[in-house]
Amino acid sequence: CLMQTLSSTALKTPARLPLCGERWSINFAQRTGMKRLSLPHFLVLAAAVLAAGCAPSAAPGRLILATTTSTQDSGLLDYLLPDFEKAFGVRVDDVAVGTGQALQLGKDGNADVLLVHARAQEDAFMEAGHGVRREDVMYNDFVILGPDSDPAGVKESASAAEAFRKIADAQAVFISRGDESGTHTKELALWESAGIAPEGRWYISAGQGMGEVLAMAAEQRAYTLSDRATYLIRARRGLALQIVLEKDPSLLNPYGVIAVSPDKGPQINAVLADRFIDWIISVPVQEKIGQFGREEFGQPLFFPDSAAWRAKQER
Repeated sequence: CLMQTLSSTALKTPARLPLCGERWSINFAQRTGMKRLSLPHFLVLAAAVLAAGCAPSAAPGRLILATTTSTQDSGLLDYLLPDFEKAFGVRVDDVAVGTGQALQLGKDGNADVLLVHARAQEDAFMEAGHGVRREDVMYNDFVILGPDSDPAGVKESASAAEAFRKIADAQAVFISRGDESGTHTKELALWESAGIAPEGRWYISAGQGMGEVLAMAAEQRAYTLSDRATYLIRARRGLALQIVLEKDPSLLNPYGVIAVSPDKGPQINAVLADRFIDWIISVPVQEKIGQFGREEFGQPLFFPDSAAWRAKQER
């Protein structure tokens, strides 16, 4: 393949595409001096490489991790990944998107390993043969957020389903992720359990990540659903939203890690994906996950939940 350039309104200077045999990823921009690319620009680069006739192959020292916005927005990736890179002498290139998009990257063979949080979608991914190994990693929970005034009276609800019914009955503004993420999937399940198909001017499907949705909800004094970790981080920065309902069993938020099937092509680094899974579910890393956020927030932002961790607690 010849050297190529891509010009766009988002990339203010021409960007070199990877040469054939050079592993391309969401963080290729970092290795070429550009800022990290967004998912759309990553996919444009990937398509351009394939259109040019390149057949990317797995680089033994590089892993592509597709994960959720909550692991990035909370700071968990920056907290954990340098340890893996140092221990194994490799580089992890991460792309943080909604769970639905992360799973699609896996289906398309554009990621080696996934860290996601929508169990039904994860199970379907595995059953369809897109993944070869799935392990429990950790969990936290979702919280329902709203303005101090709580116009729908959500704080008096006995369950998350009742809270959603009150929001719909009051036609109080609700901002939905609307992006097929794990949070969006949980939200839709809660509406279903409440017996409501949300529609109307009060229900806004943003099609955005968690950070953007929280900003929208605060600006419009609206309700929304968030993972606790992202909310706590944003609240520390002055987010004008309050927890109006929490700790309902239906708000549990488990995370799983999945190795993408090497049948997707030679670009899949199956060996390193398996090594990453072994590492993140190991007891020492699980213990580190359980400490994340404890000093700053007085509580961990994620709770360890791997099989190895649970076995140790049962001894």
